[in-house]
This record gives sequence, structure tokens and C-alpha cells, in this order.
Amino acid sequence: MRLVILDNYDLASEWAAKYICNRIIQFKPGKERYFTLGLPTGSTPLGCYKKLIEYHKNGDLSFKYVKTFNMDEYVGLPRHHPESYHSYMWNNFFKHIDIDPNNAHILDGNAEDLQAECDAFESKIKEAGGIDLFVGGHDPHHRRTQGICSLQSDRRRRQSHVDCLSFPAAPPNYFCV
Repeated sequence: MRLVILDNYDLASEWAAKYICNRIIQFKPGKERYFTLGLPTGSTPLGCYKKLIEYHKNGDLSFKYVKTFNMDEYVGLPRHHPESYHSYMWNNFFKHIDIDPNNAHILDGNAEDLQAECDAFESKIKEAGGIDLFVGGHDPHHRRTQGICSLQSDRRRRQSHVDCLSFPAAPPNYFCV
């Protein structure tokens, strides 16, 4: 693992966005080869998402052949509630880029059978070929939320070749790669 320390949040967000952008571009995604990205929610990655939107709007980055998987959702909170992670991701990221809505995967915190929802989500990740880049966080708040699938699932533990970009909670001016 490499630790990158930068002077402030804006520089760290830009560094992370450039890293993600470069990984997607170097992968050369296309119709038969999607880049798969694991994404966090919350305020820490917001600056990174804004930079990725900027790269997209400038024509430097496309999400047409990118699949995303968000790591969590609140249990019992309707998906269109303004505090849901579904709403957060659509309002702060997805609606500003060219991703196919069918390729933006977010857990259903209102599923009748939460275990079945997690199992289906894991299957979708497997069908996508696994995660190419996982953007995670070390936010202590995250451990208190009611996410429905564990990041410590057997499949994720076994997939040790996944590249991870980690957002710590405080100070948010460094990243682990």
C-alpha cells in the first residue's frame, strides 16, 4: 500500500479523481469490456465526484462502459428519500455523467429478504467480473450506519487483487492506494 498525503481536501479530491480517471482510461472499456468501480457515499468522496463530473463534462472521461457498485444502503429508508444513499448517488454523481442507469448498482434497503438482496448483489458483482477499483473509506460514522451487506464478505476477502483507493474520515487530505 502507498500513502499519499496532500495539503488539503481539494488537492486530495483532485488526486483521487485523477487516479480513478486514469484507471478507467488505461483499462480502455468498451461494449465487451466494462470497467467495474466500487463506490462509497458520504461527504468525504463528494469532492472527488465533483472532479469526475468535471472531467466528464470536459469530454475527458466517459462512464458509458463503466459499472458501479455502491457498498451500502440504509435499511428501511425508501430509495427516493433525500437521505438514502440511492438519492445521494443519483443527485451528487450519476445524473451528471453518461452512465447507463442499469449499470449503477445500489442495494435495496427495503428488500423483503435482505440476505437474498445481498446474495443477488454479490452475484451481480461476480457477473461483472469482480471490482476493478474499489474506492473505500475509513469513516467511523460508516461503521455505525445500517448498511445491509458487509464489506467483509467471503467473496471480497478472497478477491485480494482488487485495487483499492481509500478515503479516511479525518483529516481528509490523504489517500491509501
